[in-house]
Amino acid sequence: MPTVMLSHALYEDGMRLLREQAKVIIADNSDMDAVLTQLQKADGLILRVGKIDRGIMEKCPNLKVISRPGVGVDTVDMQAATELGIPVVIAPGTNARSVAEHAVALTYTLTKNISESLSETAGGNFGIRNKYAAIELENHTLGIIGFGNIGHLTAALFAANGMKIHTYDPYVPMEEAERCGYVPHDTLEDCLGACDVVSLHVPLTPQTRGMFGKEQLSSMKTGAFLINCARGEVVDEQALYDSLISGKLAGAAADVMQAEPMDPASLLFTCKNFIATPHMAALTRESAARTSRLTAEGTLAVLRGEHWEHVANPQVYNHPRWLK
Repeated sequence: MPTVMLSHALYEDGMRLLREQAKVIIADNSDMDAVLTQLQKADGLILRVGKIDRGIMEKCPNLKVISRPGVGVDTVDMQAATELGIPVVIAPGTNARSVAEHAVALTYTLTKNISESLSETAGGNFGIRNKYAAIELENHTLGIIGFGNIGHLTAALFAANGMKIHTYDPYVPMEEAERCGYVPHDTLEDCLGACDVVSLHVPLTPQTRGMFGKEQLSSMKTGAFLINCARGEVVDEQALYDSLISGKLAGAAADVMQAEPMDPASLLFTCKNFIATPHMAALTRESAARTSRLTAEGTLAVLRGEHWEHVANPQVYNHPRWLK
Protein backbone atom coordinates (compact mmCIF):
# COMPACT_ATOMS: atom_id res chain seq x y z
CA MET A 1 0.00 0.00 0.00
CA PRO A 2 1.51 3.38 -0.99
CA THR A 3 2.08 6.20 1.48
CA VAL A 4 0.60 9.63 0.75
CA MET A 5 1.53 12.68 2.80
CA LEU A 6 -0.68 15.76 2.87
CA SER A 7 0.43 19.19 4.00
CA HIS A 8 -3.11 19.55 5.35
CA ALA A 9 -6.17 17.31 5.19
CA LEU A 10 -8.49 17.43 2.20
CA TYR A 11 -12.26 17.66 2.42
CA GLU A 12 -13.80 14.44 3.73
CA ASP A 13 -14.70 12.95 0.32
CA GLY A 14 -11.07 12.87 -0.80
CA MET A 15 -9.77 11.73 2.58
CA ARG A 16 -12.14 8.77 2.56
CA LEU A 17 -10.87 7.67 -0.84
CA LEU A 18 -7.22 8.06 0.15
CA ARG A 19 -7.61 6.08 3.35
CA GLU A 20 -9.20 3.21 1.47
CA GLN A 21 -6.19 2.80 -0.83
CA ALA A 22 -3.15 4.31 0.90
CA LYS A 23 -1.41 4.92 4.18
CA VAL A 24 -2.09 8.58 4.96
CA ILE A 25 0.17 11.03 6.79
CA ILE A 26 -1.24 14.48 7.59
CA ALA A 27 1.61 16.86 8.36
CA ASP A 28 -0.47 19.94 9.24
CA ASN A 29 2.54 21.96 8.17
CA SER A 30 3.27 24.04 5.08
CA ASP A 31 7.06 23.97 5.60
CA MET A 32 8.37 21.02 3.65
CA ASP A 33 11.81 21.35 5.21
CA ALA A 34 10.27 20.90 8.64
CA VAL A 35 8.50 17.67 7.63
CA LEU A 36 11.26 16.30 5.40
CA THR A 37 11.69 13.09 7.45
CA GLN A 38 8.02 12.25 6.95
CA LEU A 39 8.08 13.25 3.29
CA GLN A 40 11.03 10.96 2.60
CA LYS A 41 8.79 8.03 3.55
CA ALA A 42 6.04 9.09 1.15
CA ASP A 43 5.27 7.92 -2.37
CA GLY A 44 2.99 10.88 -2.98
CA LEU A 45 2.53 14.42 -1.70
CA ILE A 46 -0.70 16.41 -1.73
CA LEU A 47 0.31 20.04 -1.21
CA ARG A 48 -2.59 22.22 -0.12
CA VAL A 49 -0.45 24.97 1.42
CA GLY A 50 3.30 25.47 1.12
CA LYS A 51 6.04 25.18 -1.49
CA ILE A 52 8.25 22.38 -2.73
CA ASP A 53 11.46 23.01 -4.62
CA ARG A 54 14.14 20.96 -6.35
CA GLY A 55 16.19 20.57 -3.18
CA ILE A 56 13.34 18.90 -1.34
CA MET A 57 12.40 16.69 -4.29
CA GLU A 58 15.95 15.45 -4.72
CA LYS A 59 16.04 14.42 -1.06
CA CYS A 60 12.87 12.33 -1.56
CA PRO A 61 13.74 9.61 -4.10
CA ASN A 62 10.54 7.69 -3.32
CA LEU A 63 8.34 10.63 -4.36
CA LYS A 64 6.35 9.61 -7.44
CA VAL A 65 3.61 12.26 -7.57
CA ILE A 66 2.88 15.76 -6.31
CA SER A 67 -0.73 16.89 -6.30
CA ARG A 68 -2.31 20.33 -6.00
CA PRO A 69 -6.03 20.50 -5.12
CA GLY A 70 -6.77 23.16 -7.73
CA VAL A 71 -4.98 24.42 -10.84
CA GLY A 72 -2.32 26.75 -9.41
CA VAL A 73 1.15 25.22 -9.55
CA ASP A 74 3.22 28.30 -8.70
CA THR A 75 4.20 26.65 -5.39
CA VAL A 76 5.81 23.69 -7.17
CA ASP A 77 9.17 23.75 -8.98
CA MET A 78 7.68 22.46 -12.22
CA GLN A 79 10.96 22.14 -14.09
CA ALA A 80 12.46 20.05 -11.31
CA ALA A 81 9.38 17.83 -11.04
CA THR A 82 9.39 17.16 -14.78
CA GLU A 83 13.12 16.48 -14.91
CA LEU A 84 12.77 14.05 -12.01
CA GLY A 85 9.83 12.25 -13.64
CA ILE A 86 7.24 13.41 -11.09
CA PRO A 87 3.76 14.18 -12.49
CA VAL A 88 2.09 17.20 -10.89
CA VAL A 89 -1.59 16.35 -10.58
CA ILE A 90 -4.12 19.19 -10.70
CA ALA A 91 -7.90 19.39 -10.38
CA PRO A 92 -9.12 21.56 -13.27
CA GLY A 93 -12.63 22.93 -13.42
CA THR A 94 -13.69 21.75 -9.98
CA ASN A 95 -13.76 25.18 -8.34
CA ALA A 96 -14.67 27.43 -11.26
CA ARG A 97 -18.28 28.02 -10.22
CA SER A 98 -17.34 28.71 -6.60
CA VAL A 99 -14.64 31.24 -7.52
CA ALA A 100 -16.90 32.97 -10.03
CA GLU A 101 -19.67 33.32 -7.46
CA HIS A 102 -17.17 34.64 -4.92
CA ALA A 103 -16.02 37.33 -7.35
CA VAL A 104 -19.63 38.41 -7.73
CA ALA A 105 -20.15 38.35 -3.95
CA LEU A 106 -17.11 40.57 -3.38
CA THR A 107 -18.33 42.95 -6.06
CA TYR A 108 -21.74 43.25 -4.45
CA THR A 109 -20.12 43.77 -1.04
CA LEU A 110 -18.07 46.65 -2.43
CA THR A 111 -20.61 48.29 -4.69
CA LYS A 112 -23.38 48.13 -2.07
CA ASN A 113 -20.99 49.41 0.65
CA ILE A 114 -21.88 46.43 2.83
CA SER A 115 -18.72 46.29 4.94
CA GLU A 116 -18.68 49.92 6.05
CA SER A 117 -22.44 49.90 6.55
CA LEU A 118 -22.17 46.87 8.82
CA SER A 119 -19.45 48.34 11.03
CA GLU A 120 -21.12 51.76 11.22
CA THR A 121 -24.55 50.29 12.00
CA ALA A 122 -23.03 48.06 14.70
CA GLY A 123 -21.47 51.21 16.16
CA GLY A 124 -24.81 52.99 16.32
CA ASN A 125 -24.54 55.05 13.15
CA PHE A 126 -27.87 54.28 11.46
CA GLY A 127 -27.36 57.41 9.38
CA ILE A 128 -24.72 55.64 7.27
CA ARG A 129 -27.66 54.75 5.03
CA ASN A 130 -27.68 58.35 3.84
CA LYS A 131 -24.13 58.23 2.51
CA TYR A 132 -25.52 56.99 -0.84
CA ALA A 133 -22.31 55.11 -1.56
CA ALA A 134 -24.04 52.11 -3.18
CA ILE A 135 -24.45 51.76 -6.93
CA GLU A 136 -26.41 49.46 -9.22
CA LEU A 137 -24.42 47.17 -11.50
CA GLU A 138 -26.87 47.26 -14.41
CA ASN A 139 -25.53 49.20 -17.41
CA HIS A 140 -22.05 49.40 -15.89
CA THR A 141 -19.09 47.78 -17.64
CA LEU A 142 -17.15 44.82 -16.29
CA GLY A 143 -13.65 43.88 -17.38
CA ILE A 144 -12.66 40.23 -17.17
CA ILE A 145 -8.87 39.88 -17.11
CA GLY A 146 -8.17 36.23 -17.89
CA PHE A 147 -10.92 34.65 -19.99
CA GLY A 148 -10.44 31.00 -19.06
CA ASN A 149 -12.97 28.70 -17.39
CA ILE A 150 -13.41 30.90 -14.32
CA GLY A 151 -13.41 34.06 -16.43
CA HIS A 152 -16.14 32.66 -18.66
CA LEU A 153 -18.37 31.78 -15.70
CA THR A 154 -17.76 35.08 -13.94
CA ALA A 155 -18.62 37.00 -17.09
CA ALA A 156 -21.87 35.07 -17.49
CA LEU A 157 -22.93 35.79 -13.91
CA PHE A 158 -22.19 39.49 -14.27
CA ALA A 159 -23.93 39.63 -17.66
CA ALA A 160 -27.06 38.36 -15.90
CA ASN A 161 -26.89 41.57 -13.84
CA GLY A 162 -27.27 43.58 -17.02
CA MET A 163 -23.60 44.52 -17.18
CA LYS A 164 -21.66 45.08 -20.39
CA ILE A 165 -18.73 42.65 -20.51
CA HIS A 166 -15.26 43.47 -21.81
CA THR A 167 -12.38 40.98 -21.81
CA TYR A 168 -8.61 40.84 -22.04
CA ASP A 169 -6.69 37.60 -22.50
CA PRO A 170 -3.82 37.39 -24.99
CA TYR A 171 -4.05 33.58 -24.95
CA VAL A 172 -7.72 33.35 -25.96
CA PRO A 173 -8.82 34.27 -29.51
CA MET A 174 -10.81 37.49 -29.53
CA GLU A 175 -13.50 35.68 -31.51
CA GLU A 176 -14.33 33.66 -28.39
CA ALA A 177 -15.36 36.79 -26.50
CA GLU A 178 -17.28 38.07 -29.51
CA ARG A 179 -19.10 34.73 -29.78
CA CYS A 180 -20.32 35.28 -26.22
CA GLY A 181 -21.50 38.79 -27.05
CA TYR A 182 -18.64 40.49 -25.21
CA VAL A 183 -16.13 43.14 -26.25
CA PRO A 184 -12.52 41.88 -26.41
CA HIS A 185 -9.46 44.12 -26.16
CA ASP A 186 -5.99 43.53 -27.53
CA THR A 187 -4.27 45.55 -24.80
CA LEU A 188 -4.75 45.49 -21.05
CA GLU A 189 -4.76 49.28 -20.74
CA ASP A 190 -7.58 49.66 -23.28
CA CYS A 191 -9.70 47.20 -21.35
CA LEU A 192 -9.01 48.84 -18.00
CA GLY A 193 -9.90 52.27 -19.29
CA ALA A 194 -13.32 51.07 -20.43
CA CYS A 195 -14.47 49.34 -17.25
CA ASP A 196 -16.22 50.28 -14.02
CA VAL A 197 -15.40 46.96 -12.35
CA VAL A 198 -12.32 44.84 -13.13
CA SER A 199 -12.19 41.19 -12.07
CA LEU A 200 -8.89 39.28 -12.20
CA HIS A 201 -8.77 35.61 -13.20
CA VAL A 202 -5.21 34.98 -14.38
CA PRO A 203 -2.73 32.34 -13.14
CA LEU A 204 0.50 33.41 -11.51
CA THR A 205 3.26 33.26 -14.12
CA PRO A 206 6.40 35.30 -14.78
CA GLN A 207 4.25 37.37 -17.17
CA THR A 208 1.45 38.06 -14.65
CA ARG A 209 3.54 38.61 -11.52
CA GLY A 210 3.17 42.30 -10.65
CA MET A 211 0.96 42.75 -13.71
CA PHE A 212 -1.18 45.31 -11.84
CA GLY A 213 1.18 48.07 -10.76
CA LYS A 214 1.04 51.85 -10.62
CA GLU A 215 0.78 52.23 -14.41
CA GLN A 216 -2.06 49.74 -14.83
CA LEU A 217 -4.02 51.04 -11.86
CA SER A 218 -3.63 54.55 -13.25
CA SER A 219 -5.16 53.28 -16.50
CA MET A 220 -8.38 52.36 -14.71
CA LYS A 221 -11.35 54.67 -14.58
CA THR A 222 -11.45 57.02 -11.62
CA GLY A 223 -14.01 55.52 -9.24
CA ALA A 224 -13.63 51.97 -10.56
CA PHE A 225 -13.53 48.80 -8.44
CA LEU A 226 -10.88 46.05 -8.53
CA ILE A 227 -11.63 42.42 -7.60
CA ASN A 228 -8.80 39.89 -7.21
CA CYS A 229 -9.69 36.22 -6.95
CA ALA A 230 -6.58 35.17 -8.87
CA ARG A 231 -3.23 35.35 -7.05
CA GLY A 232 -1.95 37.97 -4.62
CA GLU A 233 1.35 38.44 -6.43
CA VAL A 234 -0.48 39.69 -9.52
CA VAL A 235 -1.16 43.02 -7.78
CA ASP A 236 1.40 45.48 -6.42
CA GLU A 237 -0.12 46.08 -2.99
CA GLN A 238 1.65 49.39 -2.36
CA ALA A 239 0.34 50.74 -5.66
CA LEU A 240 -3.12 49.45 -4.79
CA TYR A 241 -3.00 51.17 -1.39
CA ASP A 242 -1.97 54.43 -3.02
CA SER A 243 -4.84 54.15 -5.51
CA LEU A 244 -7.36 53.56 -2.75
CA ILE A 245 -6.32 56.38 -0.43
CA SER A 246 -6.01 58.84 -3.31
CA GLY A 247 -9.58 58.12 -4.43
CA LYS A 248 -8.44 56.86 -7.84
CA LEU A 249 -10.23 53.60 -7.06
CA ALA A 250 -13.58 53.56 -5.28
CA GLY A 251 -12.77 50.19 -3.74
CA ALA A 252 -10.92 46.91 -4.01
CA ALA A 253 -11.55 43.39 -2.80
CA ALA A 254 -9.14 40.48 -2.57
CA ASP A 255 -9.47 36.82 -1.80
CA VAL A 256 -5.70 36.53 -2.21
CA MET A 257 -2.76 38.65 -1.05
CA GLN A 258 0.99 38.52 -1.39
CA ALA A 259 1.43 37.21 2.18
CA GLU A 260 -0.72 34.26 3.22
CA PRO A 261 -1.87 33.87 5.92
CA MET A 262 -2.71 37.51 5.37
CA ASP A 263 -0.83 40.07 7.45
CA PRO A 264 -3.25 42.07 9.63
CA ALA A 265 -0.63 44.84 9.67
CA SER A 266 -0.94 45.37 5.92
CA LEU A 267 -1.70 49.00 5.11
CA LEU A 268 -4.56 47.82 2.92
CA PHE A 269 -6.53 46.86 6.03
CA THR A 270 -6.49 50.51 7.11
CA CYS A 271 -8.57 51.42 4.04
CA LYS A 272 -12.32 51.50 4.57
CA ASN A 273 -12.77 50.81 0.87
CA PHE A 274 -10.78 47.55 0.96
CA ILE A 275 -12.15 44.15 1.91
CA ALA A 276 -10.50 40.74 1.98
CA THR A 277 -11.42 37.11 2.48
CA PRO A 278 -8.88 34.40 3.49
CA HIS A 279 -8.27 32.67 0.13
CA MET A 280 -11.60 30.90 0.49
CA ALA A 281 -13.25 31.48 -2.88
CA ALA A 282 -12.81 27.86 -3.93
CA LEU A 283 -13.73 26.41 -0.54
CA THR A 284 -17.45 25.83 -0.88
CA ARG A 285 -18.72 22.44 0.20
CA GLU A 286 -19.56 21.48 -3.37
CA SER A 287 -16.25 22.60 -4.79
CA ALA A 288 -14.27 21.03 -1.94
CA ALA A 289 -15.98 17.70 -2.54
CA ARG A 290 -15.26 17.75 -6.28
CA THR A 291 -11.69 18.97 -5.83
CA SER A 292 -10.79 16.53 -3.08
CA ARG A 293 -12.15 13.55 -5.00
CA LEU A 294 -10.38 14.44 -8.24
CA THR A 295 -7.13 15.17 -6.40
CA ALA A 296 -7.27 11.85 -4.56
CA GLU A 297 -8.22 9.93 -7.71
CA GLY A 298 -5.34 11.45 -9.66
CA THR A 299 -2.82 10.84 -6.92
CA LEU A 300 -3.78 7.19 -6.56
CA ALA A 301 -3.90 6.67 -10.34
CA VAL A 302 -0.33 7.93 -10.78
CA LEU A 303 0.82 5.73 -7.89
CA ARG A 304 -0.71 2.76 -9.75
CA GLY A 305 1.45 3.68 -12.73
CA GLU A 306 -1.36 5.14 -14.84
CA HIS A 307 -0.89 8.10 -17.18
CA TRP A 308 -3.41 10.37 -15.44
CA GLU A 309 -4.83 12.99 -17.80
CA HIS A 310 -5.02 15.94 -15.42
CA VAL A 311 -1.38 16.83 -14.84
CA ALA A 312 0.25 20.24 -15.23
CA ASN A 313 3.33 18.72 -16.88
CA PRO A 314 2.14 16.08 -19.39
CA GLN A 315 5.63 15.98 -20.94
CA VAL A 316 6.70 14.15 -17.78
CA TYR A 317 5.45 10.93 -19.33
CA ASN A 318 8.42 11.08 -21.71
CA HIS A 319 10.74 10.64 -18.73
CA PRO A 320 12.60 7.29 -18.53
CA ARG A 321 10.69 6.55 -15.31
CA TRP A 322 7.51 6.39 -17.41
CA LEU A 323 8.91 4.66 -20.49
CA LYS A 324 9.63 1.34 -18.79
